[in-house]
Amino acid sequence: MKTLKLKSTKRQVRASRAAPTSLFMARVKKVRADHASLLTRRNSVDRSWDNGVYERFTHPIITDRHLPLEWRYDFNRVTNPFFMERLGVNATLNPGAFFWREKVHLVVRVEGYDRKSFFAIAESPNGVDNFRFWDEPIDLPEIKPETNVYDMRVTFHEDGWIYGVFCTEKKDPQAPADNLSAAVADAGVVRTNDFKKWLRLPNISTAPAQQRNVVLHPEFVGGKYAFYTRPSDGFMDVGSAGGIGWALMDDITSGKIGPQVIIERRAYHTIKEYKNGQGPAPIKTPQGWLHLAHGVRACAAGLRYVLYMFMTSLEDPTCVIARPGGHFIAPYEGERIGDVSNVTFANGWVELPDGTVIIYYAGSDTRCYAARSSVAQLVDWCQRTPQEAFTTRKSVEQRLALIRANRALLS
Repeated sequence: MKTLKLKSTKRQVRASRAAPTSLFMARVKKVRADHASLLTRRNSVDRSWDNGVYERFTHPIITDRHLPLEWRYDFNRVTNPFFMERLGVNATLNPGAFFWREKVHLVVRVEGYDRKSFFAIAESPNGVDNFRFWDEPIDLPEIKPETNVYDMRVTFHEDGWIYGVFCTEKKDPQAPADNLSAAVADAGVVRTNDFKKWLRLPNISTAPAQQRNVVLHPEFVGGKYAFYTRPSDGFMDVGSAGGIGWALMDDITSGKIGPQVIIERRAYHTIKEYKNGQGPAPIKTPQGWLHLAHGVRACAAGLRYVLYMFMTSLEDPTCVIARPGGHFIAPYEGERIGDVSNVTFANGWVELPDGTVIIYYAGSDTRCYAARSSVAQLVDWCQRTPQEAFTTRKSVEQRLALIRANRALLS
C-alpha cells in the first residue's frame, strides 16, 4: 500500500510540473470570473410572456453552474494540475422555499454526476437573482439503508418548529437480486429552528403503500398534525391510489400516520390523468387555502408534468372549494429540454410581506426557474377560472360562452 501511494504521489508531481503554475492560475482566474459573472447576472422579466396571471423571467434562477466552485473543484495544483472538476454537478432542481430573515431561501436538490442527490440552501435578497449558496450543504442525518433523498417541502408549523419533509429512497428488499431498478419510497422528516442543525424524525411509512410528495400542513387540525400524502402501489406507478391524500398524526415523532382519505382525485383525459401530487405547503388566505400541485398525463413523448392549482376551505382543509380547469404552469420553450424532458415540477413557493408570491419550479429535472404573481391574482385565478369540462362538447360550450359574453360587452 505504501509503494502504491508513493507512485501515485510521484505521478501527481509529474503532472503538476507538466502544467505550469501560470497556466493553472490563469484557468482558476477565468473560472472564478465566469462564476462571479453568472452569480451577479440580473434576471429581468421575460416580456415575450404575458398571461396576466404570473411573470416569467429571462434566465433560470439556479443551474448546476451556480454551485460554489469549492464544491466542485480541487484547488490544489499538485493534485489537480489542470484544474478539472472533480465532483461535478448534473442538475439543480425541485427546490423547497421559505422566507426568513428578510431573504428568500431555497432548499435546492443538488444531483451530482453520480446520480445521488443532497440538499443545499441558497439565499437571495429578491428571490429572482443573485442567489448564493451557504458555505456547506445540509448535513442531513441518515436512516439506513436509504440510498437517496430528494424534493424537500419546508413548513413553518404552529408548534414552533420548522419541518422538512422529503422523499427517501432505498432498494426494494423484495426484488430479485438482478433487479437494480426496483425501489421503495417513504417520507423522511426533519425539523430545525435555525436551518443549521437538523433533527431526524422517524420516516412516515404506510406499508404496503409507498409514499412520495408528502407535505405537512402548517396548522394543527383538531389538535393533530395533518399531512397531504400520495399513496402509491409502487415506486413509479400510482396503481390503485386515487390522488392527493389527507391523513392525521397524533405524535410527529412517532412516524405513525392515521387513515388516508383522497381529497383531490385523478381524472380521465385531464392534466392529472396518470397521477397528481401536492407541491409545497398551502398558503393561507382569507378566502381559503391556496394549493399548488403537479399533474401528470401520458403522451407519445412519455409523461408530461404540469402544475395546477386548487383551493380548500379554511374550516375544513379536506374540502375543495375552487378547482380551475387545465394547467397553471407548463414547460415553456427551453424549460422543455433536460434530463427528464417535458417536466414542470414544484415543491416550493414563498409569500412575501407585500403579498407577492414567487413560485419555484424545475424545468425537466435539470434547473430551477421562478414565476412571480400575488395572492390576489392566484385567488382570482382559482375562483373565477372555469372548472374542468371533461368533454369536448362542454369545453366548446365554455369557449362559446366567453366569446359571446365578450361580443355583447364590447359591442
